[in-house]
Amino acid sequence: MKFEDLFDEVGGFGRFQVIVLLMLCSPRLFLPWNFLLHNFLSAVPPHHCQLTAQDLLNLTQEDRLLAAIPKEEGGSLSACKMYSTPQLYNSTETLRQHNQSMIVGCQNGWEYNQSQFTSTLATEWDLVCDNRSLNEAATTIFFVGVMLGALLFGYLSDKFGRRRMLLLALLCTALFGMLSSFSTSYLMFAVTRFLCGVGLTGMSIISIILTVEWTDMEHRTLVAVMSSLTWSVGNMFLALIAYLIRDWRWLLFTVTTPSLIAAAVCWWIPESARWLLANGKTEEAQVSLWKCAKMNKRRVCQPGLSIEALRKVIKTDKSDKQYSFWHLLKTPKMRKLTLCSGVVWLGVSFSYYAISFSIGGFGLDMYLTQFIFGAIEVPAKLISYVLLDRVGRRRCQGWYLIATGLLMTFTLFISKEQRILQLVFAILAKGCSEGAFTTAFLYTAELYPTVLRQTGLGYTSFMARLAASLTPMIKLLDVYWVALPPILFIIFSASSGGVAFLLPETSNVPLPETIDHIEHPRYLDAMNCERLAVTKNRFAAKTEIESEAENCEEESCLNNEESSDVK
Repeated sequence: MKFEDLFDEVGGFGRFQVIVLLMLCSPRLFLPWNFLLHNFLSAVPPHHCQLTAQDLLNLTQEDRLLAAIPKEEGGSLSACKMYSTPQLYNSTETLRQHNQSMIVGCQNGWEYNQSQFTSTLATEWDLVCDNRSLNEAATTIFFVGVMLGALLFGYLSDKFGRRRMLLLALLCTALFGMLSSFSTSYLMFAVTRFLCGVGLTGMSIISIILTVEWTDMEHRTLVAVMSSLTWSVGNMFLALIAYLIRDWRWLLFTVTTPSLIAAAVCWWIPESARWLLANGKTEEAQVSLWKCAKMNKRRVCQPGLSIEALRKVIKTDKSDKQYSFWHLLKTPKMRKLTLCSGVVWLGVSFSYYAISFSIGGFGLDMYLTQFIFGAIEVPAKLISYVLLDRVGRRRCQGWYLIATGLLMTFTLFISKEQRILQLVFAILAKGCSEGAFTTAFLYTAELYPTVLRQTGLGYTSFMARLAASLTPMIKLLDVYWVALPPILFIIFSASSGGVAFLLPETSNVPLPETIDHIEHPRYLDAMNCERLAVTKNRFAAKTEIESEAENCEEESCLNNEESSDVK
């Protein structure tokens, strides 16, 4: 018996799986609130140097600014410069050129326009002008924590179990998220936000693996897309939450506290039966499978779920064998799989976050843009659901990334005056990038074997967060050439799409359980053929029983007719 056959016994998609899916969707709802929060947390409102000169007090605000703040080439007042001495008579071009020698940096801090934001990181610690890089670094530091969490929780959940590590990740997110909202210094904020990121990525990768491992082959695409849709709903709600809460401390507190509720909900989630069997915990797996069968109202014969039968499900695994990241590169096909999937996730993340972190660059209200970028993900995921089983995982992954690169290329050739057209192409690119992300989670979960599945997804998530952490830094390269950042993102996206075609197809294929199943695909082919044969025999037996029942009914009817004729 193979594990996929167990689902035929206990139910591969029934009431049990629906409840597990709903519970695991609760933490994924607020994932985008944290991952995309820096659009609002690090927002930089309009600002100028603080004016303290006594001889400007009798002037109107407009005259004070003209006297103390020089103008940029476009005619706007400088955000980072001021005159060392107020220029009360600088109306002529000659005098204005002469005054260039008196321009200095802000000497007494900055004044911020609070019409849109009450408080942000930039206004809290003056992270503007020469300190602009520290503001962008806040996002990078968070995603470095996410990177570390991907490796840490990927390894630990393969070693100690999915459920325990999921609860630990939720508690870590809640604790350090709330602490970061009470930060008294930039350093404290950076450290606590870093640790919050560690917990968030554990929650992200473990929830998707638990969902996939508790679902049969026919419904894996459905549950992966449904789980991913929760992210999109949360993405749209982020626009509303950020619109209502304009202070960065209360905003951060609001988006992290729900992890406590999610921890209470996820306490009832059972451990993955696949992981339990792969690690020799047969008795615990038996209990979980019986619960699944009972909730799905399946009548299971005792031999099918006996300890002896369950020990034969994953024959080639050894319960005392310890797996590590080294096993991702130890064998030839695992090495190819690891390298190619890592490149694909780099491209997926670069394209997604390059667009997501640019909500203020299209001339529309940033809250509306955030909502639109979240809303476009819904049809993108529904299209993915239709295509993933019909076109295949590999083609969807590759073409989504290539299409994202092409659409981002079109935005480079559209002038800034055509903001609406530029936004349309950006929205389409956002939809394709989200389709690539949705495919990547499901595809990766199916590529890696059970004994290394969480480690593999942890590694690929690490690559994705590496790209996310580098995205703000790459955007700073616009000071050298404004088109350089988008060109780099386009190259990453399109090239990783090509690499995706080097990976094997996993549509309608049983999940690999061990490394042998990767190195010797004939095992998976044999598993698939055996499963199809069992299904065919069961179908034939069921048909035969139904046919016999129909014959009995016909004979009964004939006997009744003959009896009535005799009477």
